[in-house]
Amino acid sequence: MLLLAKLAALGIAVWFYMTADKVGEPPAKWVIIGLIGYLITWFLIDLTLVKALTAAVAKKSTAIIVFTQIPALCGLVAAYFIRRKLLSNLKINN
Repeated sequence: MLLLAKLAALGIAVWFYMTADKVGEPPAKWVIIGLIGYLITWFLIDLTLVKALTAAVAKKSTAIIVFTQIPALCGLVAAYFIRRKLLSNLKINN
């Protein structure tokens, strides 16, 4: 059920590692920042929005499957903006 979330976390780790390596920053630091941002977003969305939505459609399994993927998608969006902020900080400092 959480396959998308796990694949997204792995993709974020690789994405942040490659970006940090390309711009000459410490890759491990960027990977940790990206994963923490993704996980915080995932947990916040899962604990608030998804619990309410799945309770509202308790008998519809297709809707539950779709709703349980929302936190992973929100985490990906958060990771995108975190990466963008890290890159913009590099441009400001250089």
